[in-house]
Amino acid sequence: MNNSPDTRPGASEEAVDKAPEAIAQGVDEDVVESNRRLFSGWQWLLLGAMAIAYSSFHLISLNVYPMETWSFRIVHIAGALILGYAFYSGCRFAGESGTERSPAWLAWASYALLIPAAYSLVQVFLMNQAISGGAMRIDPQVETWHYGYPLLFATVGGILFSWLYRQVREKLSPADLVLMVCALASAGYLLVMFNTPLRAATGTAFAPIGISWAALAGSLLILELTRRVAGLALVVISAIFLAYVWAGPYLPGFLGFPGLSFNRFFSQVYTDTGILGPTTAVSSTYIILFIIFAAFLQASKVGDYFVNFAFAAAGRSRGGPAKVSIFASGLMGMINGTSAGNVVSTGSLTIPLMKKVGYPGRSAGAIEAAASTGGQIMPPIMGAGAFIMAEITGIPYTEIAVAAIIPAVLYFASVYFMVDFEAARKGMRGMRKDEIPQFRRLAKQVYLFAPIIILVAALFMGYSVIRAGTLATASAAVVSWISPNKMGPAAILKALQLAGTMSIQIIAVCACAGIIVGVISLTGVGARFSSLLLGLAGFSQLLALFFAMCISILLGMGMPTTAAYAVAASVVAPGLINIGIQPLVAHFFVFYFAVVSAITPPVALASYAAAGISGDNAMATSVTSFKIGLAAFIVPFMFFYSPAMLMEGTWLQILRVGVTATLGIVLLAATVQAWFFGPVKAWMRVVMLIGALCMIYGGIYTDIAGLAIGGALFMFQRGIHGGGAKPIASS
Repeated sequence: MNNSPDTRPGASEEAVDKAPEAIAQGVDEDVVESNRRLFSGWQWLLLGAMAIAYSSFHLISLNVYPMETWSFRIVHIAGALILGYAFYSGCRFAGESGTERSPAWLAWASYALLIPAAYSLVQVFLMNQAISGGAMRIDPQVETWHYGYPLLFATVGGILFSWLYRQVREKLSPADLVLMVCALASAGYLLVMFNTPLRAATGTAFAPIGISWAALAGSLLILELTRRVAGLALVVISAIFLAYVWAGPYLPGFLGFPGLSFNRFFSQVYTDTGILGPTTAVSSTYIILFIIFAAFLQASKVGDYFVNFAFAAAGRSRGGPAKVSIFASGLMGMINGTSAGNVVSTGSLTIPLMKKVGYPGRSAGAIEAAASTGGQIMPPIMGAGAFIMAEITGIPYTEIAVAAIIPAVLYFASVYFMVDFEAARKGMRGMRKDEIPQFRRLAKQVYLFAPIIILVAALFMGYSVIRAGTLATASAAVVSWISPNKMGPAAILKALQLAGTMSIQIIAVCACAGIIVGVISLTGVGARFSSLLLGLAGFSQLLALFFAMCISILLGMGMPTTAAYAVAASVVAPGLINIGIQPLVAHFFVFYFAVVSAITPPVALASYAAAGISGDNAMATSVTSFKIGLAAFIVPFMFFYSPAMLMEGTWLQILRVGVTATLGIVLLAATVQAWFFGPVKAWMRVVMLIGALCMIYGGIYTDIAGLAIGGALFMFQRGIHGGGAKPIASS
């Protein structure tokens, strides 16, 4: 393509005058999934009010009137279940793709299930009255026949009917109404029992049988909602772990264990050992708070500003839209916490523009997927991953955020140079001045970065995460008052409603991950896996790390980042710590591979989402995104060999490792793209790869060797190609 500038007199001024105010519009719009209901009229008002109340409940509980911990988490999950079954359908809608509405008898059968569901809910009130009247326990026969069986019958029946009952998109299914009542009945019983001395009996023969029935129904409701909002991957993994509870006595080797009874397992899985444990602890505090923060940013159109700012800053460089994708998707992905969701929001704009300047659809989708995935490892928010890591490890959040700086720089540098070298190789142009917003105009609105700056400053000043997040949320509303998108009372209510619906997926996923964590904790499989890693480390620590990498990626495939890390941290991280790796290094190792599972074939959710926009083959896009994000598969191994990458060491060591690893990443990108200052021959790519790995490794002697190789290649390429070479293939 032609890169020559326009030299006509006054052309520059003319281009500035023609430059659009903005080209990103709608990045902040809520992405509506194919199975999301779109209500109108009184239903829209009612469910919107419920979502607002749900978000407001968290803000008030976290900042003003705190609740007892278990009660707060039970309400947190129950609210998400009720909203989730209201907003998300279990099957396709009637009228879409020729799908017909269900027969009348199925509707009446669904409504009939409201009788046992309501009956179990009434029993909760009766049991509460009995305990308030001084009763020490409830008769187990009453709990089983008048509460457990009706609740389980209604829950299973409601789930099955919801798979069959097809309703128009604007109306609620009666089967889902049954499930909403069941969620209320399950949570209601747990709230009653866990606020009595009977709470101490969980996991023993003295636990009330009703807890097991409520937990079983609650677990089924969580699994079904997870299927609706996140797909089957996590549900299948959870089902395998649940089957393991009873299959343990029949399994050979290190997998075998005595097994658990129904009452012991389910009376304990819905406690802080499992569902109410670390994953829900984080989703009910940090994650929900940052979802509200993100919703306020969306309501004030800050996402549009981020993307336009990136276009103004990088749009004119070669392959400009791809570099815009890196910056914009990194910023958005840091906040919203889901790689695939970020691809959909920013990729709908950046992928078509990348194709416009010459990137094939496959590369355009892969770049967007890699950049969006990188947002999950970008401090300070890291898609809420930093807060989960702080909760699980007990390491201060600020230490985790600082440790993440160099790895994040290496990852984004890798993606950037992959993009730049491909653009040079193919002779791509940037965008013209009249195609992008003028930087001078956008610089006047740089105050829109203030909420994120306030968040970071508050955290490093020692404020709690909750207080810092609340201040940042309030500042987003205040800053909007001096921007073109002022947030009045209606916009604030809209942001709270948006936060309520946005939170459903991540809360369901965290609760589902809690089931897996509960199985790991109660069966001891994590300890047995640790002993296996310890045995492998006796032969080779590198082999143990490679095995841990494979397990982390497998556990993360098809799962959102939060759940992927939570599960991998329970299974893999303890084993790495046992072989002598520092806790911070072990958890970062696991976290990185849980994140990059989103771009790892064969189940690469972020790549598949990008392929849907680019129109290219999904598997080919995932392979290309794997290649572009290659640094993320190498850098975690360097945490072990060079802890200075995680800010562990003297400033001189950290500076040396940071600089040489960055240079190594440049060589790695040149190796993959077969372009440095010009075409790179096969033998040179081999030498480049050796030099890159030497510098990424981080040892002082390997750094010297890598710098020598890099310097020699630099001089050789400059000698052959001078200021640059002609592209291999012009697009």
